[in-house]
Amino acid sequence: MSGTKGTAFDVGLFRRVMRFVHPYRRLFWITFALTIFLSLVAVIRPVLMAVMIDDYAAKGDLQGLYLIMAVVVGLLIVEAGVQFFQAYWTSWLGQTVTFDLRQQLFAKITGFRMRYFDRTPIGTLVTRVVSDIETIEQIFSQGLLMIMGDILKLTVVVVVMFVYNWELALWSMVPIPLLLWATNIFKNAIQKSFQQVRNQVSKLNAFVQEHIQGMAIVQLFGREKQEYEKFKQINREHRGAHIRSVFAYSVFFPVVEVLSAVSLAFLIWWGVGDVLKGVATFGELIAYIQFINMLYRPIRQLADRFNVLQMGMVGSERVFAVLDTEAGMDESGTMSTADVKGDIEFRNLWLAYVDEEYVLKDISFSAKAGEMIALVGATGSGKSSIVNVLSRAYEYQKGKVLVDGNDIRDYRLDELRKSISVVLQDVFLFSDTVHNNITLNDERITREEVMAAAKAVGAHDFIMQLPEGYDTSVRERGAILSVGQRQLLAFIRAYVNAPKVLVLDEATSSVDSMSEQLIQRATEKITEGRTSIVIAHRLSTIQKADRILVVGEGRIIEQGSHQQLLAKNGAYRKLYELQFAD
Repeated sequence: MSGTKGTAFDVGLFRRVMRFVHPYRRLFWITFALTIFLSLVAVIRPVLMAVMIDDYAAKGDLQGLYLIMAVVVGLLIVEAGVQFFQAYWTSWLGQTVTFDLRQQLFAKITGFRMRYFDRTPIGTLVTRVVSDIETIEQIFSQGLLMIMGDILKLTVVVVVMFVYNWELALWSMVPIPLLLWATNIFKNAIQKSFQQVRNQVSKLNAFVQEHIQGMAIVQLFGREKQEYEKFKQINREHRGAHIRSVFAYSVFFPVVEVLSAVSLAFLIWWGVGDVLKGVATFGELIAYIQFINMLYRPIRQLADRFNVLQMGMVGSERVFAVLDTEAGMDESGTMSTADVKGDIEFRNLWLAYVDEEYVLKDISFSAKAGEMIALVGATGSGKSSIVNVLSRAYEYQKGKVLVDGNDIRDYRLDELRKSISVVLQDVFLFSDTVHNNITLNDERITREEVMAAAKAVGAHDFIMQLPEGYDTSVRERGAILSVGQRQLLAFIRAYVNAPKVLVLDEATSSVDSMSEQLIQRATEKITEGRTSIVIAHRLSTIQKADRILVVGEGRIIEQGSHQQLLAKNGAYRKLYELQFAD
């Protein structure tokens, strides 16, 4: 992730954000016009107040006083109505822009290669998609339009004050240069602290998400105290960043109040004298007191608005850094897999996850449609990497992978992945119902098809024993199910998609003997009539495979049937004897 540049207003970033406003540009300009209207109307009230006092109240003209009061009340009603629509529409605009931006960001993330997720903490991406985008919403609801309105209001107030009585205006603005200097210091201080806050929020999210997901490991190894100390340090830094921003506010706001009081003192000191001399009227003095409040409030709010704008710019920079990341899969393929039979060929394939540190070296083998190929070997030998390449979870650097004689990159990516179902050792289930975890919310797959698939793999009975059957929520990561039950759901998930190629990645290595028997029967059922690549830890599960590949240090060192490999007295026989030594 790129770091923030620290600019309060980056024109390039702002233009990119405004592109998302383009579909709603008419509403944007309407809210902009309402903001201008409110800025102008607010200045009319003090002027009317002066007229009310000098022209009607002082002369005892009750009829005229009632009339001007009615005008003021009417103006307040209109102003309240306009404020409602301006506030509602600016918030709606901000929420809609962030909705579109969040959609685009999530779509971008779902298209990244797996290598990107290997290097990026999940909590960091959660921060980008949720809280960083929320700060962009505030650019519209609390930042940009409000800043324009405040600046316009300040301009109009200053002009009106000098037009009415330049001496009163000048005396009331004596502290303004000091206020502007203090505002600039505050803006710079809060800008730096907000950057620190966003960085600490990202770190905190990443740490909490990772450790809650890995809480079982923390507890099983008795690391609660050590991890708590790490969390306390991160939390302390997070608190410190917020306190630094609070300190800046705590200094700035009293300074504004003091300077406002000084302005008022200067105004009264000079204004009362002018009233007594007859140079100024009492109504003008009252109007200028209101003008001072209108002058200082926008200046104080401008500091807040610029901070909101700064947070939005920091958030947008982080979000666009993800959007600009070139980590997506090449989706230039145009071929359909509708007529694919399932012939597979790996031809001189090399794969490296980092630079040229190859984990697969010159892999070559083939499988005819309907054949079962088994991969065996020590942990880290490259078995999972082979199947990762087939489904294009990772991109290879040299060689070719062919399906029915065509390079897998020539097929449309979505169709290729639908044609290749993968059952992993560590089954991931969403916090949703059994049915939705099997179909992955694909409405084309009916309940009848799900039940038929469950019966075929021997899982229907245990599903019906759940509290709500297929509508039972399995909780986060399938917490209410055993390892074997989660594995069976993964088999059903693969089966209902009717893949042309099936990949089983150590699907029985973490289950008990009874579950293994169920999974073995399920394996025989779902591999029937389709090309299958099975990564096996237990050699007893793959003895019926058409061909067994022994993988070692990223290379295929032996291949053949179970009996052929035993007869070779090589690496496979050593593995077999280690497992069946008893």
